[in-house]
Parts: sequence; C-alpha cells; structure tokens
Amino acid sequence: MDNLFGRGGLGVPEPLRRFLQGESDPSLRIEQYQEGDTLVVRVDLPGIDPETDVDISIADDTLHIEARREEDAEHVDKKGYRTELRYGERSRSIPLPRGVSQDGIVATYEDGVLEIRIQLPEQSEPQTTKIRVVRTAGHEASQSPEEPGN
Repeated sequence: MDNLFGRGGLGVPEPLRRFLQGESDPSLRIEQYQEGDTLVVRVDLPGIDPETDVDISIADDTLHIEARREEDAEHVDKKGYRTELRYGERSRSIPLPRGVSQDGIVATYEDGVLEIRIQLPEQSEPQTTKIRVVRTAGHEASQSPEEPGN
C-alpha cells in the first residue's frame, strides 16, 4: 500500500494514509516479561518528554499507561513532507496480580524506551475448593442432597 500512495502520485492526506495503512490503533505496543519476582513492561516511545508526555497509574489491579506525542506543525507544511511516525495520544491497560503495591513500581526512560518494573507480591499456593453438584427436583436421585456418600 505504501507504493500506491508514495509512487502512484496519489495526493492522499496524511491522516487518511495513516488510517489506510493500519496506523489508527490507539493502543501502545508493549513488551512484557517476568524477571524473578519483577514484572517488566517496556514501551517504545521515541521523541517524547517522559516527564510531561507520559502518565502512569494503577487502579483496580490494573496498570494504566498513557502517552502523547505531538506532531511539529512547522514541518507539516513543508514541501515533500512525509512521516511514518505515530502522533497523538495512545494508551494501554495491563491487568496485574492482586496486591501489587505502588511503592514497588519504578519507571525509567532511556534511549526512547519507557521501562516499568513492578515488584510482584508473593503468591500463596492457590486453594481449590470442590463444589458439590446437587440434582434438581426434575431428576430422580438415588439419595437426597443431605445424605453423604457417592
């Protein structure tokens, strides 16, 4: 599709070109993995000021990341202007295990990459509770629900 817009001579407005090439997804693309008892979330965010253009929060056991990147208006009007960079607001919500403490979260930004390290809570062994299934009145049962056995 790039060839159609670039070499075909079609004067397609930049926002329409981005949409047609699938760049309208408002989600941030992430890399996520676990190192021991730390969850690591990485996001490529080149060309931003992490102190003013990024908001990170936790609510209801969910990590919320929001980032903004503004297009430089003076370049848009220049002859031959073309961009493949993503501009605007993007966000992502990532479910976390219960009990994550905000004190155990560190966010750093280096070389255009935002990295969030989250200390995971110690998980106890999952408990399993067996639920007994009882026949309803529409079926004949060999014993009533109160009787032990089976």
